Amino acid sequence: MTDAITGQEFMLKDWMRSLLGKRIPPALLSRLRAEAGAMPLLRGLSTEETDRLARLAGELLRAKAVTGLEDMEVDDAMRCRLALQMALPGMNLGMRAYDNWREAVLYPAPFVVRSRWQDGMGLSHEAEQVLIGQAHYQGPLVFSWPDVNESPLLDGWNVVIHEVAHQFDMLDGPANGAPPLHKGMDRKLWSQQWNHAYRQFCREVDHGAEGWLDPYASENPAEFFAVLSEAFFEIPHLVARDYPELYRQLTLFYRQNPAARLPLVAEETIWTPPPDGAALPAP
Repeated sequence: MTDAITGQEFMLKDWMRSLLGKRIPPALLSRLRAEAGAMPLLRGLSTEETDRLARLAGELLRAKAVTGLEDMEVDDAMRCRLALQMALPGMNLGMRAYDNWREAVLYPAPFVVRSRWQDGMGLSHEAEQVLIGQAHYQGPLVFSWPDVNESPLLDGWNVVIHEVAHQFDMLDGPANGAPPLHKGMDRKLWSQQWNHAYRQFCREVDHGAEGWLDPYASENPAEFFAVLSEAFFEIPHLVARDYPELYRQLTLFYRQNPAARLPLVAEETIWTPPPDGAALPAP
């Protein structure tokens, strides 16, 4: 017995070809809306917000390539799940916020990179690292697919949002935790509040304090911004409670207030993953 292929299914299988035009295929929008309705990360969005998010996700799929590596086949469901998470931070910012990259690359597992960096004494180091996500200045976003798939579960971390936050930060140059701000936002106030919070968090980490915020946020101001951004969308009540000034800045920057729509997440359910750039030592 064979399954009949409906007209809608045929349209869905053909949507990548349709994306070459200006109009997002209705079958793709329908699939994006259905996927959005099943994501805990997107809980509480209104019908209008869900539609706006789905349309932005569709625009991203039309404008950006999604490439699977190591013989991994990227299917429509994977593209939709990735695109919705990429679209969430920019839901109220539009496509211009995504101007500085053209491709998302998916690995079938955490991937190995060779990195160079300088420590606080100016000494250079080089080593292999195992990553789940990486953002390149004016280059691609790179992800481990299993971690993309598990990201929208409201457990306190989201590798897709983390890397998109880096890309937003890099709209005016290399990531430094100070993205280009919207008209009406106060750059001096942003710098004061973020620098003060970052220094305080670094002191807490240095003294062995443990909390819900991933210690990797102390790596540098760029990582502090990216880690707080993913927390803003995953566990906003904790950000608002412990970093009220930064929460206010993030609501102005992303033009969203996730605490108004998401449930409170218990601290004991939060999992700290090996994030962008920190990860596990390479085998």
